[in-house]
Amino acid sequence: MACESKGAGEPGAGRLAIREIPVAERPRERLRQLGARQLGTAELLALLIGSGGSGHSAMALGFEIMRRCRGSLRALGSRPVAELTAIPGIGPARATVVHAALELARRWAEEAAGPRPSIRGPADVAAAVGPRLADLAAEELHVLILDSQHRMARDVTVTRGLLNSSPVHAREVFREAIAESAAAVVLVHNHPSGDPTPSADDLRVTADLMAAGRVLDIPVFDHVIIARGGHVSLAEHRLLGAREPGRHVGGAQRPGAPAGGGRSDAGRPARSAARA
Repeated sequence: MACESKGAGEPGAGRLAIREIPVAERPRERLRQLGARQLGTAELLALLIGSGGSGHSAMALGFEIMRRCRGSLRALGSRPVAELTAIPGIGPARATVVHAALELARRWAEEAAGPRPSIRGPADVAAAVGPRLADLAAEELHVLILDSQHRMARDVTVTRGLLNSSPVHAREVFREAIAESAAAVVLVHNHPSGDPTPSADDLRVTADLMAAGRVLDIPVFDHVIIARGGHVSLAEHRLLGAREPGRHVGGAQRPGAPAGGGRSDAGRPARSAARA
């Protein structure tokens, strides 16, 4: 869901400057007295924004952010920082603070969810990151960092933008993997078109990163392409390391379909399929 680009702000208290609101009703005081759960989302955003600008109060900006995103934090988190800066009164500093808070919330939710998910094949990759990537308006390349038990330690966003227009450097892909002492990585990116069929650029980037992984002794188990129409595993289609499609790739796994092809015969990650 995209945030709307323009429109009138929320009426009522949102138009008041914080200093015009009775002390007991100000977001900061309410949080101290009642706890953060008692505040509305616009109030929490107002606390992050801190102070208004360009004739808009922090409360008014909080209401406007939520109005443009139709009340959805998921929609807000999926949009680039630049989209927030299109709102009068929200500059780059305030926009980055909001996105940083959303990322902290996401990481907290991952910790609270319990054990790290095991990545046994492409279906597990799609289940772990597909809901967040499938509806994005721009391409993102992610690297999933795996531990020695093939559990996902972290999901790191490497680039935003088309793979053929944004340079993908191995140092960006493997920096966090090295820091986390990763046993392996899985590459993931989305196709906003809805078609997960890999392009020649997808294959070229994958081959380059696999070569870098061999030098670093951090194997690339798979590259999974996510789209609304399903997902495609390069390992499953024996395309890991290929620099151009050798044959038509079809049969994308659709969301919710049974996970049958994401494992090798031995039950190991799909990397073994590429080596067969």
